[in-house]
Amino acid sequence: MKLVRFGEKGLEKPGLLDAEGKLRDVSAHVPDFDGAGLAPDSLARLAALDPASLPLAPTGARLGACVANPGKILCIGKNFRDHAAEMKSDVPSEPLLFMKANSAQNGPFDPVTIPRGSVKIDYEGEVALVIGRQAKYVGRADALSHVAGYFIMNDVSERAFQNERGGQMTKGKSCDGFAPMGPWIATADEVPDPQALRIRTDVDGEVRQDGSTADMVFPVDEIISYLSHFFTLYPGDIISTGTPHGVAAGMTPPGWVRPGQSVSVTIDGLGSLRNHFVADA
Repeated sequence: MKLVRFGEKGLEKPGLLDAEGKLRDVSAHVPDFDGAGLAPDSLARLAALDPASLPLAPTGARLGACVANPGKILCIGKNFRDHAAEMKSDVPSEPLLFMKANSAQNGPFDPVTIPRGSVKIDYEGEVALVIGRQAKYVGRADALSHVAGYFIMNDVSERAFQNERGGQMTKGKSCDGFAPMGPWIATADEVPDPQALRIRTDVDGEVRQDGSTADMVFPVDEIISYLSHFFTLYPGDIISTGTPHGVAAGMTPPGWVRPGQSVSVTIDGLGSLRNHFVADA
């Protein structure tokens, strides 16, 4: 299934895309795609429905962030060797963890506001996943069974805030709207191998990133297992798994995103998101 959230910001409803790509309203069957709505029993009930029997969503409805109220947004840094090289960093010996604030969530086609004082806006096209079954001390062999589904996230970053304001990653990663996600959650059965997904990012049509999850330093199952040994992963928690080379910071000269530009991320089977960047008014 392809699960979406649609409607005005803050008033989104859950929906799914039928075989013809039509958006169907499932709010009569699940309150939202939060932790409870993404649990295995909830997804099984939705899978048993006949999509044709579900009401259509309004034409042109806005799509919101595909996960409601995540408990955590966990991110893995420098998880591609070529990206670590372009950032002039060593490949981490263990997954490099940082977090984004929940207030960074943004819709897949919503504008991204460049914060005041920003001078180095960057993008990172990534495969993200949402947990559907609680995970604590899980092994790699069982790790993927805890995934409800996969989607795209652009890990938008302000590199000056990140690297030149005390060296703290969170404040360069967590500005409002810095986590566009969607356009849908592809349930885990639709992604048989998360290590075989092509990631492409463009800025105003210029391809900047073109990589594959096959090149990850730490694959998805290892990331989930690793994190679960430090804290419990709950249904609704998000993990974004890292970005390939081609970020703005790695270009000569750097290709920082400017107001008026648009960034698109496309991943096999997960669709595309596109966000227009605007100055803070």
